[in-house]
Amino acid sequence: MKTQLAQILAALAAGLVFGFGLSLSGMLDPARVQGFLDIFGEWDPSLAFVLGGAVAVAMGGFFVMRHMGRPLFDRTFHVPTNKRIDPPLIIGSAIFGAGWGLVGFCPGPAVASLSLGLIQSVLFVVFMLAGMMLHDRYLARRAS
Repeated sequence: MKTQLAQILAALAAGLVFGFGLSLSGMLDPARVQGFLDIFGEWDPSLAFVLGGAVAVAMGGFFVMRHMGRPLFDRTFHVPTNKRIDPPLIIGSAIFGAGWGLVGFCPGPAVASLSLGLIQSVLFVVFMLAGMMLHDRYLARRAS
């Protein structure tokens, strides 16, 4: 029970730091994301710095993980092992990219932007969850 509470608190702290970072960097604003993707118009390079910072933090995390025997609040690290590039990965990436470009949201910032009370955030998250449920109930079952 103690370990489970520690896992929940660690996840909550990580989520709060992530959401705060998104808010601080302006990434809750879909117009800023779309400005980054508009390379032939009025390009806004600020997202490149946010992405670069995220990659640097992730690299540091992987470095630390390699030198730890196990995580603090679990028995093993849960790292994906599949390295195959298959049609579901390509199709999912294309859908993600199209949605990100059209709407200016991806899942993390969309959930964090719910705190702003914007209707477009609520609509995006509702449809995102519906898509996840559709995938889990029908599409993933067919693939196995």
